[in-house]
Amino acid sequence: MRYSPAGIPIVSAKLIHESEQVEAGISRRVEFEMAALAAGQIAQQLAQEKLGSEFRFTGFLARKNRNSRSLIFHLTALQNIE
Repeated sequence: MRYSPAGIPIVSAKLIHESEQVEAGISRRVEFEMAALAAGQIAQQLAQEKLGSEFRFTGFLARKNRNSRSLIFHLTALQNIE
């Protein structure tokens, strides 16, 4: 965990998704990794969880920075689904 200049706790993470999805009636395996960022109370909650745990995340996608084309997922809520 790190802190912003304003003293807000921030946690950077890498989310890994694996699932089976149906597209045009055909099952397909979906796997990807995505950079994520949690700030404030969510950062504190995420920092206390075990690595490798399964969660359902809520949030939004935004550019990594103003000049970047890369996206980062900003977490606004998490729910443990184990």
